[in-house]
Amino acid sequence: MIRSLVEEIVKSIVDNPSRVEIIESELPDGKHMIAIKIAESDLGKVIGRNGQTIKAIRAVVYALNTHDKEIIVDIAS
Repeated sequence: MIRSLVEEIVKSIVDNPSRVEIIESELPDGKHMIAIKIAESDLGKVIGRNGQTIKAIRAVVYALNTHDKEIIVDIAS
């Protein structure tokens, strides 16, 4: 659910929605990682001015997290 929500949010922001890829993984310390992979030309749109857009995406994810595990949202390179 959270993965698909992040994907929809990011696809609605970028110019190249077909290049959006969401990669989920479990970190060794038990945290859950959601990595956002996008076209380099869309990087500024997802980060936003002073990081406001990515912070807002993270806030939505944290608010919806009903699991005991921490979820980390990052932009993959």
